[in-house]
Amino acid sequence: MLKSFIEQTINGLQTGSIYALIALGYTMVYGIVKLINFAHGDILMVGAYVTLIAVSNGMPLILAICFCQSFFCAILGSCNRLFCVSSD
Repeated sequence: MLKSFIEQTINGLQTGSIYALIALGYTMVYGIVKLINFAHGDILMVGAYVTLIAVSNGMPLILAICFCQSFFCAILGSCNRLFCVSSD
């Protein structure tokens, strides 16, 4: 009984931490541009699926996480350059 309670407490803290990070992203974007951007969830979901596919194909978890972070950093950086260039 106590073991189950401790495991569920840890699971709740992990899930809550993920929700807090997503909420922090929403708060930062809204605070800066005064516009709610709901693309955070889409990017998080695609990153999780790419990580899952990489792990399913035999890549170690830590390497898959690092690979996906690098990959999506490059993708989002290129999207920023393409679509968010100032006209100065």
